[in-house]
Amino acid sequence: MPRSFSSVTLGSGINLGNALDTADEHALRLPRRYFDEIKAAGFDTIRLPVAWSAHAGQTAPYTIREDFFQRVDRAVDQALARDLNVVLNVHHYHELNHVPDAQTERFLALWRQIAPRYVDRPDLLHFELLNEPRAAMTARRWNALLPQALAAVRESSPERTVLIGPAEMNDISALSKLELPDDDHLVATVHYYAPFEFTHQGAPWVENSAPWLGTTWGGEADRKTVSEDLAVAAAWADAHAVPLFIGEFGAYERADMDSRVRWTAWVRAEAERLRIGWAYWEFGTDFGVYARETDTWREPLRQALIAG
Repeated sequence: MPRSFSSVTLGSGINLGNALDTADEHALRLPRRYFDEIKAAGFDTIRLPVAWSAHAGQTAPYTIREDFFQRVDRAVDQALARDLNVVLNVHHYHELNHVPDAQTERFLALWRQIAPRYVDRPDLLHFELLNEPRAAMTARRWNALLPQALAAVRESSPERTVLIGPAEMNDISALSKLELPDDDHLVATVHYYAPFEFTHQGAPWVENSAPWLGTTWGGEADRKTVSEDLAVAAAWADAHAVPLFIGEFGAYERADMDSRVRWTAWVRAEAERLRIGWAYWEFGTDFGVYARETDTWREPLRQALIAG
């Protein structure tokens, strides 16, 4: 059965990272002009990472703070008002990844609040169950938990599209371990940052990344590796008759711009050739395609993403 492409109207996207995916009340704000810029640039989708767990109670009923919900509401509605798709996720739930059994009830309670909150929003809004399951959230544990999380969403949203990625930080190489529930409204999602020594050179949160500084990208062997990686993922999606979405890909700002542009353009072009939707990581901070200090796009990167 060929893979459906209907849900991959997600098309070309961008992550609004480092805004709502943090406990920092002074994180990146999201003024209306950013949504205007994203729409005018030609993007179809905003992926909205949200750290719900940093703004919710620690004991039952694990209530999400209303003021934080309203911040998320504003971002969702700004995007929807411009006919942009939205992928709304649970991001940076570190406790769940490290002590899954102790956090399962809380995780499900979050979705039992999030899904009903947006039940009246249009189909342009999509949910993503959990960003980058990892650590103690192994593939076995995640495959057992994700049907419960999906069921929590389905209590109020029986037909809303839901994105599900594999364990091991949604890495594309872990896709083969993902066990999807039987549901007609799913999209599989992966992240792609290969080669890591290039995309994360000099990243301060990555141990021993400084020696990678100066790593360039763009030779024939480099391009071939990306093409092969994405082709394997596309074949898995075809075999499972499910749309595929690259929820994150990007190169850190310490890499040289020419290499960043070559890598970004090649990943984007190969994804589109294979009928894979995508969202670049990210809009306006350390991987950013938009320079907030000047309120302008970094044109080489923007053009690598939005051809023409």
